[in-house]
Amino acid sequence: MVNFATQPAPIAQDAPSSLIMAVIPAHNEDRFIAGVVLKARRHVGHVLVVDDGSTDETAWIAESAGAEVIRQPRNMGKAAALNTGLAIARQRAAAAVILIDGDGQQDPNDIPKLLAPILAGEADIVIGSRFMGVESNTPRWRVFGQQALTAVTNAASGVALTDSQSGYRALSARALAHMVFKAPGFSVESEMQFIIKEHALTAREVPIIVNYDEAPKRNPIRHGLQVLNGILRMVGQNRPLFFFGVPGMVALAVGVLIGFSVVSTYNLYSALAVGNALIAITLCILGVFSIFTGVILHTIRAYMTER
Repeated sequence: MVNFATQPAPIAQDAPSSLIMAVIPAHNEDRFIAGVVLKARRHVGHVLVVDDGSTDETAWIAESAGAEVIRQPRNMGKAAALNTGLAIARQRAAAAVILIDGDGQQDPNDIPKLLAPILAGEADIVIGSRFMGVESNTPRWRVFGQQALTAVTNAASGVALTDSQSGYRALSARALAHMVFKAPGFSVESEMQFIIKEHALTAREVPIIVNYDEAPKRNPIRHGLQVLNGILRMVGQNRPLFFFGVPGMVALAVGVLIGFSVVSTYNLYSALAVGNALIAITLCILGVFSIFTGVILHTIRAYMTER
């Protein structure tokens, strides 16, 4: 096991790259935050809790457990909390950052496992995966939903992971420099995959165990739809050719197939299937329009990126 500081310690001014931080976004987690902070302090040099407008004792308990606490003025969402914490980590030139949730579902004692590839220079980002053969008490409905979101995120981002929705991650200094999130809400993990693709970061996964003894705080269906909506928005912004081109090609292909059927029917019976013909024409027009829209937006985005 890699030897890390057992308690927060000041980092020398001439060696800022030795700082390893844990950034913990938390909203109304006073039941669990102390345990997360105390266990994390065993493995990192500094623990930073971003209190996202909690109305309970989260901030006070986190400070009492030895964490530095940044208080958001109101509940602004996980992405905003992480942006705040990661901005501070960049200011302090952290060599590596651990992202871990404050709800106690993830085990802070897995931190060395996530940090090892970062410190060895083998990866820019390491994701703790719940689906790499390690059994836990994850409910089946949750597994199904997470796998569905992972499949969509993988296809949309072009980066393949086994667990795209895991919030337990380690970032290198190189990855930290690029982690600024634009999507609101809880699609931040999916957005990381788009950032990984855009900046050619090296990603690895390690197996972790999670604890789901507690009932979810958020409605899982609503939460899943929010994440899916965020993914679709990011696809439209980051991969317009994929977002518009793939549906356009599907629509065009279906329109052409229906068109062939209309022509075949006319040749056999000398009768025009007007309804099918209109459907075929509409699909072909929409398909061509969608493909050209994707090409134009892709060209504009490439031009803006180069500038």
